[in-house]
Amino acid sequence: MDSSSEGPSLEQPSVQRMTRLRPLQQWLALVVLSLLFAGALELAALPAALLIGPMLAAILAGTNGATVRVPRALFSSAQAVVGCLVANSISVDIFPVFYAEWALFFGTVVATLTASSLLGWLISRWRILPATTAVWGSSPGAATAMVLMAGAFGADQRLVAFMQYLRVIFVSVTAALVAKMWVDTSGVEVPPIIWFPPIDPLAFGATLGIAVVGGLLGKLLRLPSPFFLGTFIFGAVIHLGFSVPMQLPPWLLAVSYAMVGWSIGLNFTRPILRHAARALPQIIASIVALIAFCGGMAFVISRVLGIDPLTAYLATSPGGMDSVAIIAAAAQNVDISFVMALQSARFLVVLLVGPSVAKLVARNVID
Repeated sequence: MDSSSEGPSLEQPSVQRMTRLRPLQQWLALVVLSLLFAGALELAALPAALLIGPMLAAILAGTNGATVRVPRALFSSAQAVVGCLVANSISVDIFPVFYAEWALFFGTVVATLTASSLLGWLISRWRILPATTAVWGSSPGAATAMVLMAGAFGADQRLVAFMQYLRVIFVSVTAALVAKMWVDTSGVEVPPIIWFPPIDPLAFGATLGIAVVGGLLGKLLRLPSPFFLGTFIFGAVIHLGFSVPMQLPPWLLAVSYAMVGWSIGLNFTRPILRHAARALPQIIASIVALIAFCGGMAFVISRVLGIDPLTAYLATSPGGMDSVAIIAAAAQNVDISFVMALQSARFLVVLLVGPSVAKLVARNVID
């Protein structure tokens, strides 16, 4: 939605509140708000708090007239760090499991991707959101990756982020509630975050090198979202092919998440926020429908193949891979290798074919 077409309104004076502050004061306010939001989300045990917190703070600042923007070099660097994180999260341990159950994995991933694409198509067909934005926002899993790549394919990153992270929260909370039906996880504590661990010169140096070389290769090859996608591809090859270790200390991830969250949130305007709010019921309905569809697949897999119901549910859960891993680790009879193999398989397929599917579905929407 083009905010320039809104014209003067009674809201204009209030929107300009932050413009009265100097840039340094705006950044200070943004940092303080980000810490408050991220801290509150962490206390509530909600997923992706370090990214969603700064993004919410930036939305609040952006819709109140903030003029500061994240420098392009910092945003590109943050994308490269996220690319390293995604590459490092892929383990060779999943391949034997994937090989043994490839038909099941392939069918489940294709079914999930088809269902999410259909939901995105319906949202766009009913003119709730633009076609490309609806499809990218509905893609299952790889939320941060989808947001970073969406802009390169003509989607509105702000609305894609709104849809993706709302789904992550819904899916993670639902998975936690379902898990409590099978196992008591109240006594399980998440290990405290060590923000400044000792730096391994070799692993940390390799991480920085992969980020720089991957980003440059992405630009050279003219990949969409080159700093993220180039680093992910190069990092995955180096990590899996040559067993090169990477180190991503929490402070570096926190800063990178903040850069991504701020870059998206500061571009929100009040008209965009109102548009997102109007679409909220339909977006929530599509999220619930996707969760129910994946739950149905889990039921079939459990009954037909005799797999533990909780294992099947967590494996097919559409997103929130980090949260699913924590929940799976808390349940003693869950097959963690099966859960993470299926989650990782869908993650890779969405990354590889997501852009093509989004373009195909968007092309078939009749305006």
